[in-house]
This record gives sequence, structure tokens and C-alpha cells, in this order.
Amino acid sequence: MSAHPEETFATRLSADSQRDDLMVQVAKLYYDLEKTQSDISRETGLTRWQVSRLLREARDCGVVRIDIVARSARLPQLEVALQRRFGLREALVLDVEDADTALNVVTQAAARYLCNLQPMPALIGVSWGRTLTKMAQWLVPRWNEGVNVVLLNGAINTRSMGESSHNVAERFAQAARGQATLLPVPAILGHVHTREALEQDPVIAQVLRLGQQAPVACFSLGELSDHSVLMESGYIDRPLLEELERLGAVGDIMGRFIGMDGEPVMPELDARTLGLPLAALRDKAWSIAVCVGAQKHRIVHASVKAGYVNVLATDAATARYLLEQDHE
Repeated sequence: MSAHPEETFATRLSADSQRDDLMVQVAKLYYDLEKTQSDISRETGLTRWQVSRLLREARDCGVVRIDIVARSARLPQLEVALQRRFGLREALVLDVEDADTALNVVTQAAARYLCNLQPMPALIGVSWGRTLTKMAQWLVPRWNEGVNVVLLNGAINTRSMGESSHNVAERFAQAARGQATLLPVPAILGHVHTREALEQDPVIAQVLRLGQQAPVACFSLGELSDHSVLMESGYIDRPLLEELERLGAVGDIMGRFIGMDGEPVMPELDARTLGLPLAALRDKAWSIAVCVGAQKHRIVHASVKAGYVNVLATDAATARYLLEQDHE
């Protein structure tokens, strides 16, 4: 005998924080973005019955009054403003005063959002780095059993960094009780011909195809500074960094350095970068960027304007910067 739908729904959303996030997401879509319950059902993967129940519960428990009020550090008004301005599917904006705790708070919210996706995808793509390493710590145990987590860009570094930030796919998969498909190549190669040859290898080509097919891409955005994980990993050096800055680069997305127009500023470097093409991010059902801090403001702005991001998890200062800059 199958379980009653109410029992199944209650079991799946047993964690209060996860249920609160879903209530906020559904309430924003219904009240502020004026979507119908059928629209919300299609967009979130929930049934209409589940959408209706979440809306009713949101009113009953005070999440919805005249305005949407999240029972957390989230700022729904800023989230809605970002969604309207940049056409985002979802925005997670966290009110964090202390810069030292911002990464923890934002990555925790992003992890809850990923664990709440419905229907839960069987294939998810991730990049690597410090931010996603932190996000992996917050994933709910067994959040998506059997999932295949594929690495979207090369991750073999040429320099030791101490604590590894390259095994993100493994960490996501371990938390889910799933499997990781790795891309065992450097992120940036020395010659274009080397990249072309590797892409023709059947093993590498299969991993790249999985990255293209994944409906979810979860990644961070790299700053243009000495603290860049690409510099610490040995992929770029100070003269190259200065040249990228001179050419107008504002940061990188999975090793691809872009300007404010969203286009690569150094085509010859981009041609040596192995991994998911930037244009493929626009085709993802969920293109989730997770980033915090003033040093990443310009790369976030360029990325959302170019349409590479449709779900953004960030801090309030970054959200305000985006709205002010885009208005100007």
C-alpha cells in the first residue's frame, strides 16, 4: 500500500530549515512574481497539492503577512529585486554583517537549496574550489542517493595547496551516497593542440558529454587577484594576471576569464582551457553560482548580465551592488 501523499511530503521535508526555504521560494513566486500555482508546480517540480499546502502553511505560520518574511537570515525583498532585474530563477540573499562568517552562511543556504530541488536530478555538474568545498560540508546526508556528480572542468593542479579544494565532486557524491565522475586533466593546458587531443580521447569525451547533459551546474566565481585559486594552483602567474587585468578581465568562471560583456578577454588562453563551455551554462535548468565578498562583485555582475547564472546565492552587500550598478 502506498503512503498517503501528506505523509510522504512531511517525511521529505522533515528538516525545518529545508521546509522554510521551500515556503519562501513558493511564496515569492506566488505573491511577488505573480505566478499561478500551476506555473509554480512546473517550475519547482512540486505537485499543485504540495504548492497549495506550502502557501497555506506559509500564511498560517507567519512567513507570509503583507510582505514575505523568511525565518532566517534571508532577505526576500532583495531576492525578488534581483530576480526581476536579471531574470533569475531564484536568488538566495543572506543578511551577513560579519565577512568572516559570510561564506559559511551563504554556502549553507546554497546547500539547502540544492538538496530541495524537485524533481531531484540524477546527474549534477560541479566545479571545484574553496567555496564549493565549504558548500559540500552543509549537504544533508543522503541528500540524493545514487546521484552522479560530474566534474565540469579540469582539476589536476601543478602546485600543492595544502588542504585540497579539487575533490569537490567526490565530497558532493559521498554526502549523497552517489558516485563521482572525474575529469582527470589540468584546468588550463600549455598548448591548444593538447586540449584538442584530450577532448578526442573517448574517456575524456564521455566526461565532457556528461557535463553538457547535466541539468544542474553548481559553481563559484573566481576573483582576479593573488588570492585566485588558479594562481594558488599554479595555472596562472603574476605577469599573466596583470595582462588579464589590462585586457579588462573581471574574474573567471571555471577557468575562463571574462570581461564585463561576459566574453573571454584572452581567446588564446580560453582555447587552452578544458571544461564546460560558458555558453552551455545558459542552457542549464539550474545554473547555480555561489559567491560572497566585495572582491567578486564585478565577476558576479558580468556573469548574471551575460545569462550564465539563473540561481544566485550571495550576501546582501553583493546583491545591493548588483542592483546599484545595473541601475546606473
